[in-house]
Amino acid sequence: MKSLSSYRELIVWQKSIDLAVKIYSITRSFPAEEKFGITSQMRRAATSIPANIAEGQARRTTGEFLQFLGIARGSLAEVETFLILSDKLTYLTNQDSENLLQSCVEISKMLNALMKSLGK
Repeated sequence: MKSLSSYRELIVWQKSIDLAVKIYSITRSFPAEEKFGITSQMRRAATSIPANIAEGQARRTTGEFLQFLGIARGSLAEVETFLILSDKLTYLTNQDSENLLQSCVEISKMLNALMKSLGK
């Protein structure tokens, strides 16, 4: 992997930012009683993905970067779980659910590839 001057150069970080923005947008229509439940938890998990990618890359050691990418991957699994739950609770349209879950799959593949390129 070539040396990066900033985490912002990572496509996986960019796509994670896009996912977080979409999550914030879509959860605005969730029921008010979910404000401190699914809405809050899904937003925190979604923002954790790019935040951990950024923090890991900024640490500048491969071991730490891998550790933070693992945390990002865990947060992505949380987002996927909340999306599935939100779909089953009919808080999402089928189209929104499919699109968001597809974004998660793409980000997951990119995180796995990045981790593999770093030696794990």
